[in-house]
Amino acid sequence: MAKRKVDTENRGFQTRWESEYMFTKVAGKPVCLLCGESVAVLKEYNLRRHYETKHADKNKNMDMEQRLQKAEELKRGLKSRQALFKKAKSQGQAAVKASFILAEEIAKSARPFTEGDFIKNCMIKVCDEVCPEKRQLFLNVSLSRNTIAERVDQLSINLKEQLVKKGKDFIAYSLAVDESTDISDIAQLSIFIRGVDSNLSVTEEFLALRPMHGTTTGHDLYEEVSRCVNEMELPWEKLVGLTTDGAPAMCGHRSGLVAKIREKMQEENATGELTAYHCIIHQEALCGKALKMEHVMSIITRTVNFIRAKGLNHRQFKAFLTELETEHGDLPYHTEVRWLSQGKVLQRCFELREEICLFLDSKGKDTTQLRDEMFLCEMAFLCDITSHLNAINLQLQGRDRVISDMYSTVKAFKTKLTLWETQMRKENLSHFPSCQTMKEKLSTSAFPSTQLADKIGMLAADFRRRFADFEAQKSRLELLGNPFAVDVESSPPNLQMELIDTAEFARFLPGTMPQLRIQAAQTLSMFGSTYLCEQLFSLMNLNKTSHRSRLTAEHLHSILRISSAQSLTPNIDELVEKMGHHQVSPSTSNK
Repeated sequence: MAKRKVDTENRGFQTRWESEYMFTKVAGKPVCLLCGESVAVLKEYNLRRHYETKHADKNKNMDMEQRLQKAEELKRGLKSRQALFKKAKSQGQAAVKASFILAEEIAKSARPFTEGDFIKNCMIKVCDEVCPEKRQLFLNVSLSRNTIAERVDQLSINLKEQLVKKGKDFIAYSLAVDESTDISDIAQLSIFIRGVDSNLSVTEEFLALRPMHGTTTGHDLYEEVSRCVNEMELPWEKLVGLTTDGAPAMCGHRSGLVAKIREKMQEENATGELTAYHCIIHQEALCGKALKMEHVMSIITRTVNFIRAKGLNHRQFKAFLTELETEHGDLPYHTEVRWLSQGKVLQRCFELREEICLFLDSKGKDTTQLRDEMFLCEMAFLCDITSHLNAINLQLQGRDRVISDMYSTVKAFKTKLTLWETQMRKENLSHFPSCQTMKEKLSTSAFPSTQLADKIGMLAADFRRRFADFEAQKSRLELLGNPFAVDVESSPPNLQMELIDTAEFARFLPGTMPQLRIQAAQTLSMFGSTYLCEQLFSLMNLNKTSHRSRLTAEHLHSILRISSAQSLTPNIDELVEKMGHHQVSPSTSNK
């Protein structure tokens, strides 16, 4: 005979049991209103036995009406206690959630963990003035240094778990890797991932920041990147691109990071080929050096340093400009590592060239070079061409940049260089306003248009040389932008049939063109630059300063993951739920 199951007997709680046995139903179980004990099995016999053995003597003199009244009073008391417990629980969860929210804001604003105590003191003072009756609620929010550090680590772990979960859906992904040194002279390796799923949805997120306390050879870099990829459970066969800063340790043919990763992919029997790129923005900045006009920049730099290096000269120069009522009131510094600063310094010096010469004359300095017409023409040209280079540099910067769009931007600039070279030889200065100004002011000598046109030709040649690796991928990059214009015969064999089909269909069909979708996913996943890595290093320097040089690698990593997150947001409600019924007391919040 099968064993009886209580759940299948459809036993229900009867209202009369409340007055007869002083029981009520709470969360599906019968609970005694007198002592709070619950009975496991919902049977009248069990309720009656409990009542008669423990409470019969207390209520034997009550009639039925009195028993009903007492049962109602006990039920109201029970509901009141339940409401109080729920309120205490919700207040405790709200306090924990508030600490998570503030910890996230502290991390994003590059503030030290000790700022939590300052914020809490401010909150208490505001509360005392606005809502003093709720002071205890604010006291319950723990914002001590240790608590903020713990919350930041929990938020970072939550973001990492989300990224790992998303990574399982990637059909292609690429990495951007760069290396820099922090305030403590520790080499930091920054790694970003750009993954694409089957819906062609792009996820671009921070993967890791790895401190390197020893050497930074290609093998060392590979060990860190490999460990990071394995920790994130990313399959090597889906890695399609690697973008670096072009350093020998990154791009060495035998022992560089790129070579080591290609060896690893061969060991893993990956069918695809790794495409390695040198950061487009870095290469564009290097192209500017092909002009070979350092002699002009050195004179400008010496002049600016003379004015800015000494406080007295700087104050007098600003007062001099104010007296002359010039449009600009000062000169900016030029820093080699800040690529865009050169254009700003050149533009300002060219516009204030006459005022600078007058000021240097008053200081007894020789201004023969600064007044030389050939030098001024070269300065005007360098000012204009640097302005154009800065414009393309800004176009290439930013998040979520598709490599095919970046290639198109560089390709368009090369076309502009060809046009400018032709126009310069004809002394057509439409796109060079500073040169146009100098040509109009020349007294005797002719404008050196041929010499400057040769400079543009040198710049165009360097662009072609440095971006040859992108030209090699031309058909692949153009495929994403316009599949209808791609030469079918020069395309990979696995794409040719689907490319022919695109001539008959006006749009990209997800289900019928799997190879084209994979190709599009691979192109979408590629990084065109290490911009995100450079941006992360700026955030690193904001957080790890001379005043916070002892910030641990783990805490720095957590802070940067939170502050650099874009498509991912921490699931704070989930974190609060995991912490259960924990409620921070006022005593622990001030430790």
